[in-house]
Amino acid sequence: MKIARFSTGDELRYGIVDGLPADETTPSGESTGRLLVLKGDPLYTVPEATGEVLPLADVRLVSPVIPRSKVVGIGKNYVAHAAEMGGEAPAEPVVFLKPNTAVIGPDAPIVLPAWSTEVHYEAELAVVIKSVVKDAGPADAAAAVLGYTVANDVSARDCQRDDETWTRAKAFDTSCPLGPWIEVPETAAAQAGFDPADAVVRARIDGRVVQEGRTADMIRSVPELISYVSHVFTLLPGDVVLTGTPAGVGEIRAGQRVQVEVEGIGAFSNPVVRR
Repeated sequence: MKIARFSTGDELRYGIVDGLPADETTPSGESTGRLLVLKGDPLYTVPEATGEVLPLADVRLVSPVIPRSKVVGIGKNYVAHAAEMGGEAPAEPVVFLKPNTAVIGPDAPIVLPAWSTEVHYEAELAVVIKSVVKDAGPADAAAAVLGYTVANDVSARDCQRDDETWTRAKAFDTSCPLGPWIEVPETAAAQAGFDPADAVVRARIDGRVVQEGRTADMIRSVPELISYVSHVFTLLPGDVVLTGTPAGVGEIRAGQRVQVEVEGIGAFSNPVVRR
């Protein structure tokens, strides 16, 4: 089940995405999909339809979640990416934070910061948390997952190299595009349609594939990452955990459009601007 957050005006609402062709992963003005509008916020209530149905092409998709607390990033969770960054895979996960002000949705512009001259895309699988998680083992951590979405961990790479911490490089406004919706497993059997342990992660610039990998190559799995993070600090409902990016990261420039995708969930894109 795909749950989108959308707007048809000033009001933000939620809906179940229905009627997408099997090969359609990118929302477009010609989409044949539709939204079954929901009551309330599915993060806190059982999804219940209002009876209203809207064509997907008639709505504006926004970030499927704005974390009330935090976005947790994981660095160097793929061996090949660690190598392309000039080092070996870390013995322990590298954990960093992005504020919720970094989050944007589909089609919103990524604004290159004035103080950076080298900003990179990083396509990633992201996990949305549905319940409080503290000091959890991997099994309990897995049970705290609401669903999965797609992220672009936009990074000011020159600042990441030069600064003692990754805060400026990773936490600036518009540095965390999320979308296009949340893939929510309805049952254990339904999850067979999307396997977070073996999904293709891909990035395109202006339609050209520039990054591609599989989550099967992650050093630590989703449950392991959530468990590890929960021993550092408490995860709250609505928090988002980024699981790391495969090899193939590279620079984005003003005037380009960058698309990120996780097969089985979907894809979305953002224009890149400099102001």
